[in-house]
Formats: sequence, C-alpha cells, structure tokens
Amino acid sequence: MNHSTPVSARPVTRVAPLWVLWLSLISIGVWSGFFGPIQVLLAQQAEAISPEHKEGVLSLVTGVGALVSTVLNPLWGAFSDRTTLRVGRRLPWVAGGLAGGVVAMLLLSIAETVWLMVLAWALAQAALNAMLAAITATVPDQVPVIQRGAVGGWLAIAQTFGVVVGSGLAAATGSIAAGYLAVAGVLVLTSLPYLLDSRDLALDPADRAPFVWRTFVRSFWISPRQHPDFAWAWLTRFLMNLGNALLLLYLLYYLKDAIGLSSKEAESGVFWLTLIYGVVTILTAIVGGYWSDRIGRRKPFVIWSGLIAAAALALLAYADTWALALIGAVVLAVGFGAYTAVDFAMITQVLPSDADRAKDLGVINIANALPQVLAPVVAAGVLGTGLGYSSLYLVAAAVSALGSVLVVRIRSLA
Repeated sequence: MNHSTPVSARPVTRVAPLWVLWLSLISIGVWSGFFGPIQVLLAQQAEAISPEHKEGVLSLVTGVGALVSTVLNPLWGAFSDRTTLRVGRRLPWVAGGLAGGVVAMLLLSIAETVWLMVLAWALAQAALNAMLAAITATVPDQVPVIQRGAVGGWLAIAQTFGVVVGSGLAAATGSIAAGYLAVAGVLVLTSLPYLLDSRDLALDPADRAPFVWRTFVRSFWISPRQHPDFAWAWLTRFLMNLGNALLLLYLLYYLKDAIGLSSKEAESGVFWLTLIYGVVTILTAIVGGYWSDRIGRRKPFVIWSGLIAAAALALLAYADTWALALIGAVVLAVGFGAYTAVDFAMITQVLPSDADRAKDLGVINIANALPQVLAPVVAAGVLGTGLGYSSLYLVAAAVSALGSVLVVRIRSLA
C-alpha cells in the first residue's frame, strides 16, 4: 500500500504483472457471481418454482436485481471515493461486498419462492456491485494511460472467463443449490490474493471535501453539455450492453425453442457456447488491447468491433441449427472481445474528475446495469407480439450497430 502518492494524481508508473493477475482473478470471481446465476441458475430456478410463468419470473428477478445495480454501483463508488481508512479507500468495499455476496448465494441456494429469489438476487447485485465499483476504479487509480488498453484486455479476459466459469459451475454441479454454493466458493478463492495484496491507495482525511448532501446528490448528474465525450461514451456503452443483454437473458430458452435442443442439451449448450465465445474473446481482447496501446488510438477498434458484434447478433437471429449458433458465437466473440478491452480504456480517458473516479465509473456502470432492467421489457414487447427470437435478436443487432457508430462523436480521443 502506498500512502505517499496523492490518490487523485494520474499514475505514470507501470503496474506490476502480479498486481494485474490479482486484479484479473478477483474480476473472474465477481463476473462468475453475476453470470453463473444470470445465464443458468436463475433460469433453472424460475422454471422449477413456476414452470408456466418462467419467463415472467426470470424477468422480475433479473429486472429488480439490475435496478439495484443501477442505483448502488455509482453510490458505492462515490462512497469509496470518500473512504479514509488506513487500508485504502477501495479495499473495504471489496471485502464488504465479498461477505454480502457469499450470504446472497447461500440464500439463493435455499430459495423456493419467487420473493426470496428476488430479495436474494437483489442482495447479490448490491454486494457484487460494491466489489465491481471498487476494483474498476483501481485502474485509473493505479494504471497509466499507456498501459490501460493492455490491462483492459486482461480485465475483458477475466470477465469472459468469469462468465465461462460461472456457467460451467452451474452446468456441472448437477443441482441449483450446489451451483450457487460453488459460485460462492469461487468468489472467495479468487478474491483472497487481491485482498492480501491490493496495493490500494489511502485517502488523507485532510484531502476529503466536506460532505454536503445536496452537493453529493447533484454530483451524480454529469452534464452532457459540459462533458460531451463522457456522455457519448455512456450512450455507446449503454446501447452495446442492451444488445448483449437481449442475447444473454433468454439464451437458455432460445436454444430450446429456436434451435430445438432438449432441456439437458440446452443447459450444456449454454456452457459450450460460452466456452467457445470465451476462448475467442480472450484472443481478440489481448490483441485489441495491446494494439490499441501501441498505436495510441481507441475509436477505430471500438467502432469496428461493435459492428462485428452486431453482425453476429443478426446471424444468430436467423440461426436454426446448433452449427449456426456456434458460428454466431465465434463471430460475436471476435467483435466483443476487442470492444470490451478498448472501450474500457477509452472510458477511463474521458472521466470528468480525477478525484471522483469510482463515482464517475459508477455512472458509466449504469450503462451496464440499466440494459438489464430494460432488456426484459423490450424482450417481452417483442416476444409478446409472437415475432419470436429472430426479431428479438435483430433488435439487439440494430441497437449494437447504433452504439458502435455513435463512437465517432467522441472528439477528445483518436
């Protein structure tokens, strides 16, 4: 832990590979905690509790959870910006979030009613978002700009691997309860190295601005007129994540109803699609992140990778065989891997304030969470008309393409 460097100073010293490893490991655990339930366990649980209304139950649970995430991620980030404990300002929120996440998974493992599912998943979202807000903010805290594409690439790999691990645990454990317990165990194991060696920066109480409720609340509104690049970055991420959420939310049901797989084949199919997607994403994230750092440009990578992802969603809209679904997953991974790595680096360069990094990144993370709230509404509207999954995935492709092209409006970056 470094107490001599002002926490608002822009870092210039390259971070050590070991620290990047610890950050990547804990990111794997956090994303496993999100996507093991989202991709498999919550869908299985909704079907077990209410087979005739499984879509509605899943939409309710994930929608409430996403709403909690939307509100609390920037709030936890703002509080961590103001934390003055000697161990650092991010680490306490990581530790507290870990404890809450484990409790939430234990509750989910015994949930046999819709309302307990809703409450437990809301707790999981609250806890995991405390961790996410804190570890995300450590990048602009500690990583220099010239290294952020590479670190963003490793975090993209961690996110993808976390999705694979979460889905794999859910598919391999054999029961819903065992799946949640396994996710909790992975969350703990992957978090320990970072907790023991976070190298977090401590905020001197003398450097913290006085707390005024009105000022604090107003700080969450970041004027698009004063900070247009931040606003465009937020909107483009929102649209890309909305397209992705429309794909992921009903992936299990899509494989059953559109591709024609049995229940067991669909559960296995989610894992295999995720695994293949993950392997390709890892390769494109590494290449995209390092290449972007090397040439000092972000926008072309974000634009073209987003358009490739949109093309993959369009392909999935017309897929009616397992082979086409696999091809769609590969193409999607080619685009989304590079997008995730470089978009993150781009966003860290358009933050409005060095003193409020976690809060501002929390506002950006609303663009990750809000699509999870809106996706069930959009999906219900499309599927309710009887248009089917093809139309739903075409909508996903359209919003993703729009999110890609709007990146050109960001003026301060190449």
